[in-house]
Amino acid sequence: MGTKQGPRTPRQKYGEELRLRRVAAGLTQEALSEIVVCSPTLISHYEAGRRLPSPEDARRIDQALGTDGFFERWLQDLETKYDENFAAVAELEQQAVLIQQFALTLVPGLLQTNDYARALFEAYRPNHRKEDIDKEVVIRTERARVLDGPLNPVLWTLLDEAVLRRRVGGPQVMATQLRKIADLAEAGRLRLHVLPFEAGAHSLQQSLLTLMSFSDSAPVAYVEAFQTGNLMDDPRLVAFSRTAYDLALGDALSHQESVARVRAAAEEHVHGHQ
Repeated sequence: MGTKQGPRTPRQKYGEELRLRRVAAGLTQEALSEIVVCSPTLISHYEAGRRLPSPEDARRIDQALGTDGFFERWLQDLETKYDENFAAVAELEQQAVLIQQFALTLVPGLLQTNDYARALFEAYRPNHRKEDIDKEVVIRTERARVLDGPLNPVLWTLLDEAVLRRRVGGPQVMATQLRKIADLAEAGRLRLHVLPFEAGAHSLQQSLLTLMSFSDSAPVAYVEAFQTGNLMDDPRLVAFSRTAYDLALGDALSHQESVARVRAAAEEHVHGHQ
């Protein structure tokens, strides 16, 4: 029995078609790279769906393969509003039937209020323009529409208590953000667990983690750091990530206790009892 493959994103489909057309044309990655005027490694990234060619490179690919503008036209449909490191993750969120996310210091993007997101973007970009921040907030809000459906994806959210305590955007913004999370949890839209400070060290202390499962393909795991992200579909790494998640979940408060702690933290922000 073959290994179940992860879900194919539009970028991966683009890359696979590029590989098939290149092979049909009798070209190696090295030969194509010489025509496109780029490195063979970059062609490899294109074919794996890890990166997209620029319009100029796509035009040269069409010329090299005799594909009459095919890859340049298709490229226009793959343009994304997300950072390159996150584009594939955003696509997979739309396909997932189960998302299990762990947040180390910040509220996960799918759950952020507009004001919380705005405060984060302003902190990331000290020389920002209001219109740029407005655009970023709209993009994040649109991404959260995946939760508009009543059933899928099933969402588990595991929060280090540091997420509740770090004041982003001021007391009222923080309180509103935490109440939103508690409301979603009480409404049954997400399963909520908090890893309290008193739990001490835990298995996910070094990184945020998102696990995604699908109805017709293998699960994936995603970890992120400053300006970098790593989407993993290697079964061994995904299994290791899931074990770490399960271990951390075992140290967390129950759903009911977690909702209560989130609501208490919201009140503490408002009344200044931190």
